Amino acid sequence: MPVILWKRYGLVFAAGALCLVVNAQGTGPLWYTGVALLIIGQVMRVTLIRAQRPPLDREPVLLRLPVTGRWLALNGPATKVPSHTHSHAQTYAIDLKYVPEGRGERSAPQAPPFRWLWPLARSPRLYPTFGMPLLAPADGVVVATAGRQRDHLSRMSFPAFLFLYLEGFVRSLGWPCHLMGNHIILDLGDGAYAAFAHLRRGSLRVAPGDRVTAGQEMAECGNSGNSSEPHLHFQLMDGPDVMTARGVPFAWSYRDDDGVEHTGVPEDTTHCVPVAPLPERSA
Repeated sequence: MPVILWKRYGLVFAAGALCLVVNAQGTGPLWYTGVALLIIGQVMRVTLIRAQRPPLDREPVLLRLPVTGRWLALNGPATKVPSHTHSHAQTYAIDLKYVPEGRGERSAPQAPPFRWLWPLARSPRLYPTFGMPLLAPADGVVVATAGRQRDHLSRMSFPAFLFLYLEGFVRSLGWPCHLMGNHIILDLGDGAYAAFAHLRRGSLRVAPGDRVTAGQEMAECGNSGNSSEPHLHFQLMDGPDVMTARGVPFAWSYRDDDGVEHTGVPEDTTHCVPVAPLPERSA
């Protein structure tokens, strides 16, 4: 029961903010109530996040890359841990953007660059990552999905990026789907659950209870939830609930731009291409 209540810290925080907004009497009972609720909500949030710090002695789970083609790694655990934050089991999470090789192909699509002022935002369809297929990294069973959130405009300008930070804070007070957008959570067995976030609306090809095999197409990359531009957010965790689970390290077999093969996770701003798929794992 305490954990269930702690997961509602966003409602407590929102109630405190509402008390302060509607308060018209200056410092008084409503003001003190609002401040107290804000403090309580923050304490609940910090306590929950601290409980999500994972142990440091777990070995990485070897998986296949859940994509095809050449991808750019960002915000990954090879560069720093936690790569994102311990909140929502993101300790070892990584972001991937599709970057076509384009060697000798002038027509290879490229993502629109970041702009300081204009245009403020762009359609997600202008980004090569949008619509790229998402593959199962191992055999597993789908335990949760969400697929109705819209793919919003990019946040790739300075004013839009400032809005993204405010937007992200507000989203963090809501349910996990407000941060993750359209998503899939997959039970891989042995206490490992894979989460795929920011998927394209209407692209999900699986539903809870479905059994998938390694390499099976499950959805497409999109720009839903707390996302600056179309990309895949991938993470591994020890439970199906991102608000209580803890992050789990993972490793991929991939090739870099020099043709060197690695087993691990690519460092930030480096490219990776899947190599031969791994043997199937039983869920």
